[in-house]
Amino acid sequence: MSDYVIPAPQVHVIPTEGGGDFPVRRVYCIGRNFAAHAVEMGHDPDREPPFFFQKNPNNLDASGEFPYPPHTSDVHHEVELLVGLKSGGTNIPLDEALDHVWGYGVSLDMTRRDLQGQMKKMGRPWEIGKAFERSGPVGPLRPVSAVGHPDQGRVALLVNGELRQEGDLNQMIWKVPEMISYLSEYFDLAAGDVIMAGTPSGVNAVVSGDVMEASIEGVGTLNVKVV
Repeated sequence: MSDYVIPAPQVHVIPTEGGGDFPVRRVYCIGRNFAAHAVEMGHDPDREPPFFFQKNPNNLDASGEFPYPPHTSDVHHEVELLVGLKSGGTNIPLDEALDHVWGYGVSLDMTRRDLQGQMKKMGRPWEIGKAFERSGPVGPLRPVSAVGHPDQGRVALLVNGELRQEGDLNQMIWKVPEMISYLSEYFDLAAGDVIMAGTPSGVNAVVSGDVMEASIEGVGTLNVKVV
């Protein structure tokens, strides 16, 4: 009989306002959900509907530091609304979608843009550019009871005090209820799923030593240093 002990899988958690933990099950990221960002990435938002890809749960990181990753010289910031689900299901009606939301936060979808570009040219998935270690800095999730369901408000990102990205939640092509309803047609959503809801235009590169300040009006602020 083998004495090898199979390690128990670890559940990744992110902080919530007040000091609690939110166990993360899956991370869905929506692409090209702000028209101006779709244009700056070379796409036509009127012809191409947004699509989803995934990060790994343990890519989310609340340490306040972002280690510059290997095998890249072009890492970009993308400030995004983070949506945490308390329940789920399949084929969720649009008018019931927000009933499944636990809360909201501020997040960054850090991207190895050069590697993502290579994958696009080769017709391959984007994980090497999107789903690397600590590629999803996050702030604490705030419950719906504290922030409601934000559907408008300034979204901004500063690097070393200089404004890089600016938009408004009301500019999202697909709103939060539509994202949840659409995803539930293709996946079984459940408690612990989170959605990164897309970024406004102005994405750009960072280098070691940069300090990023991401903010979403009515939701919060996230400060992250590139190390």
